Amino acid sequence: MLLLNIATTPTAMALDAKAVRQLAADDNDVKIEAINRLVSDGDSTAIPVLKALRDGALYSVRDQILIVGDQGAQDVISGAALSTAPDDAQAVMVNNRLRGVLDGAISALRLASPDKSVRLAAAREISADAAGDMLPLIRSAVAKESDAEVKELLAQAQATIEIKSSDVPTRLAAVRVLSRSTSPDTKGLLAALLLKQPDGSFAEPDATVRVEAERAIHTIDQRFILPQLLGALFSGLSLGSVLLLAALGLAITFGLMGIINMAHGEMIMIGAYTTYVVQLLFHRYFPGAFDAYLIAAVPAAFLVSALVGIVLERSVIRFLYGRPLETLLATWGISLMLIQLVRMLFGAQNVEVANPSWMSGGLALTGGVVLPYNRMVIVAFAAAVVLLVWLLLNRTRLGLYVRAVTQNRSMADCMGIPTPRVDWLTFGLGCGIAGLGGVALSQIGNVGPELGQGYIVDSFMVVVLGGVGNLAGTVVAALGLGEVNKFLEPYAGAVLGKIIVLVFIILFIQKRPQGLFALKGRTAEG
Repeated sequence: MLLLNIATTPTAMALDAKAVRQLAADDNDVKIEAINRLVSDGDSTAIPVLKALRDGALYSVRDQILIVGDQGAQDVISGAALSTAPDDAQAVMVNNRLRGVLDGAISALRLASPDKSVRLAAAREISADAAGDMLPLIRSAVAKESDAEVKELLAQAQATIEIKSSDVPTRLAAVRVLSRSTSPDTKGLLAALLLKQPDGSFAEPDATVRVEAERAIHTIDQRFILPQLLGALFSGLSLGSVLLLAALGLAITFGLMGIINMAHGEMIMIGAYTTYVVQLLFHRYFPGAFDAYLIAAVPAAFLVSALVGIVLERSVIRFLYGRPLETLLATWGISLMLIQLVRMLFGAQNVEVANPSWMSGGLALTGGVVLPYNRMVIVAFAAAVVLLVWLLLNRTRLGLYVRAVTQNRSMADCMGIPTPRVDWLTFGLGCGIAGLGGVALSQIGNVGPELGQGYIVDSFMVVVLGGVGNLAGTVVAALGLGEVNKFLEPYAGAVLGKIIVLVFIILFIQKRPQGLFALKGRTAEG
């Protein structure tokens, strides 16, 4: 433990010697009284003393109170430095109650700082955990504070304590102050006033206060509508982006060759494990550039998943064209083999892929709604992948071949297009895109051998709903299903919400088998 200096001797002598000695009293109430006295003096040099008490670095021996650290000791009252603490010095004991009081006292002393940012941080700490013992200190700070933002935070903290007052006007005033709150915890505090006791009475005995509490809850709800709506929309968008990355490759391969690839989920899993391996390599060989590992993982995951897909197409699938049932069974067996292979290489337990520092944290909105940075990056990543795929399909020779084979394979073959090469290139492209989905999924959860199994059904739903082989339909279906799922979950639950979506898709396909957007071409029309 490092030595905590409390400044020079003249400054140290400014502290109330009696209050400092009372910090070592056996009675906790006496200690709290001494803490409050030091805080009421408003001397910021008391902060190191209180921190030392909280951290177990404050010792007492006879009439001396010492701060003890690795580099020696210092007498709090006289400021004299000692090379070592006396052998009979005893640490001043604190319990959880005292630690809470000390945290509040330290924050209260920081409120005396001329720096607004220091006062604002202290006010946030106090408002997050306001205790009854701190009420006099908070009232004093509110009276002295000149900045509106800091003063409002302190007023909220004061109201949080005063709402439990025995005085009705005080409770009423506290409820009115809390109605201005932007904290989601405040609503629960107000709702507790409206609860009924076992004997039928209300937790808040005064009807006027209860009516005001109901108004305050309504006001807070109105204030939170927009942030919560934005949060729900963003959650749906992020889920839709994940579904899009998972289904985009399947839309290409299914639309081109009509292959029901049950191993598509394992391409996602391979991309995620490739990200994990790249992370390990950077951690071991390039620790200084660790935050860049994800950038290197993107092409690596694409290439590994694409190569696995090409091998799969050349070794198995090309012999099964036109036989969908056998293809389904074969790819299902391959998916089981890939899962077992990963278990043998990496173990059956999930592995953790860490977010780079630039993807950690989130954007905080009013009402406790947070938009995580990693989800924002995934949304942007999905948009970039869709744009690149669109450019590939519409602005390159390979894309022209793919569209030709998709619309009429026989005619494309007659025109000299190398359909076998288009098949394996396109299948590799679809699997590579699935690998990119694995990169995204690795940033929002743990990676395990069965990672892809949870997305294969959703991917097929997206492809069928959007229209087989249609890029625009896949985008609309993925984002639409993501939003619908997130808006259904609060009311129907995650499982029932998925069932409702599945029933809707089944009914929709009965009326429109070609999906939202149908392909145009002789094969599609036939």
